[in-house]
Amino acid sequence: MSARFLKKVLKEQEQQKQRVIEEEDEEEQLNGEESESPDSSSRPSKNPFDLLNEGDEEDEDNFDQEDEPEVAHENLTSKQEPPKLKSSATAVPASNNKSKKKKKKKSKEGSSNSDKNETPLDVSLDTLSLDVSSSSHQLGSNKPTTENTKVHGDLVKQSTQSIIQVDPKYLNVENELRRIFGSKVVKSFEKGNQSSTSRQVRGGRRGSHHIRKTALISPSDHWARWDGSLSMEFLETKDGYNYFRYTHSSSYDQAQRAFEAAQAIHDLNGVASVLLYHPYHVDSLITMADYFKFVGEHQMSADAIAKCLYAMECAWHPMFTPFQGNCQLKFSHDTNKPLFKALFTHMKNMDRRGCHRSALEVCKLLLALDSDDPMGALFCLDYFALRAAEYAWLERFSEEYRSDSSLWMFPNFSYSLAVCRFYLEQEESSRSSCADSTKASSADLINQALMLHPSVLKKLVAKVPLKDQSWTNILKNSFFNSDQIGIPSLDHLINIYVERNYLIWRLPDLQKLLRNGALLVVETLEHNKSEAKDWVCVRKEAFSSDKNEYAHLLVQDFSDTVQTLPPDNLQNFMVDMREAGQIGGQVANPPADGHAPPPRDVANRNPLAVLFESLLPWVNYGDAGDGVFDENQVNGQDQDDEDH
Repeated sequence: MSARFLKKVLKEQEQQKQRVIEEEDEEEQLNGEESESPDSSSRPSKNPFDLLNEGDEEDEDNFDQEDEPEVAHENLTSKQEPPKLKSSATAVPASNNKSKKKKKKKSKEGSSNSDKNETPLDVSLDTLSLDVSSSSHQLGSNKPTTENTKVHGDLVKQSTQSIIQVDPKYLNVENELRRIFGSKVVKSFEKGNQSSTSRQVRGGRRGSHHIRKTALISPSDHWARWDGSLSMEFLETKDGYNYFRYTHSSSYDQAQRAFEAAQAIHDLNGVASVLLYHPYHVDSLITMADYFKFVGEHQMSADAIAKCLYAMECAWHPMFTPFQGNCQLKFSHDTNKPLFKALFTHMKNMDRRGCHRSALEVCKLLLALDSDDPMGALFCLDYFALRAAEYAWLERFSEEYRSDSSLWMFPNFSYSLAVCRFYLEQEESSRSSCADSTKASSADLINQALMLHPSVLKKLVAKVPLKDQSWTNILKNSFFNSDQIGIPSLDHLINIYVERNYLIWRLPDLQKLLRNGALLVVETLEHNKSEAKDWVCVRKEAFSSDKNEYAHLLVQDFSDTVQTLPPDNLQNFMVDMREAGQIGGQVANPPADGHAPPPRDVANRNPLAVLFESLLPWVNYGDAGDGVFDENQVNGQDQDDEDH
């Protein structure tokens, strides 16, 4: 080491000692001024997290000595200001020399200063509310827990939200197919479809773009880029629920007008042309999905629905958390209706592929989005739960979903809960565990269901079908001889139940349960005929309306049967449909309000066209007794004019 360098080091050490002495003097003076100040008690104490931010300047081996007084002045000034919480990510640790000086200083001050340092820490923690209870409350604020329920004083509502929470991992159909058939089978099927997919990609644009990952469906790589034409707005928070509504951009409104013009003349070609320029127009996608379903192209129909769900999920609001059961998207808003229609169709597509667990989650989502249940998800939820073997969940749902425990009054739940208890009893016997004495047995539940809804039995015998001679003898009894109750709402729900759940009763064990229950009911009524009258009073009290309150739910929507038409006949129908929209060689203008035309005339029409047209969602034939409308009442507009 040279003498010159040694001299420089000694000089720096002397300067550092001198600085330490000056800093201690300044701090003593500052502490004296703070103790003498009358406002010292009201001034906030020093934040302990500010210690992490001292010495923000970098300490290098060869630093500039002339800048040190400015740093000391800045530290002195910061101590006079009220402490503020700073981000620890921006803090730079002080040098080792500085930390050693602070340790020496603390040892000189003695134990009295240590007591003073403890108080500011407690005060700061209280100020910042960094206690255990508050942090746990913040972490769990988004989860429906019992503690949060007690705070809000609404146990029923919180229980309802938790029971219909959706598990996103079960929404993926591919995952359920792998669980059912195995990964090898699914991979071989995917390889078989790679050729068609690659041709689609090769035929399209070569430019690549990012496809967002969504929870409802798995988007394909060859889909068009999301155009952002849809969005969602937050409306209000009411009774613990956040209310939202979809909104349209100007470009989407233009596509909507073109769709309504094509819809007015029933032009599917015009609907398809809308998708050429607006690939994520949801109404057009749903319409084309219906078309593909009727011609037997079920995969193309499912792809159109998947695109629709992809577009609507991409538009979700950041606060929109539908899987937690705390958001409402009311069906009464016209812009929200396509999501319900797409989800219901998607649920049926899952059921057709045998993915009942995924269909159950979508059914729960439909029920969670609108508590009014506009799509009738409540009347197929029990079917998917039974097919997915979610017996314990179904029992819990029937107990917690409604506070009045009235679900068992519906035909589907009265019979499905008996089936559910039957399988749970089998599981308990296989585990050699005692049955729950607080639960009614499956035999009692099936007897109750038969007494409450006896007309179900005759419909099931015909639909399943049940051809044993014992069923013929049972149906001879006057109690089971009728297939109509006489209450419109109840008869409609019974038709929906039989159409949706008849497959479950094809199992021999369940047929035995149903037969034993029916025989016991017949025997009971022979000894006590007044009991049947008591159940009649229960039915009338539960379904007191003289009108069909569930007429908006079509029985065919809950059926596994898919109505199809040959493509050749459908092409002839398209020609007939285009001619029907013309008046005197010209095309009529659409109505000013943009609504669909009045009910159609079925006289002197192509029967095939009438049949197919009746399956389309927008065609209005009017109620029974509305009379016949003139064909010239149909309004329309040329699609070419709309494109220009």
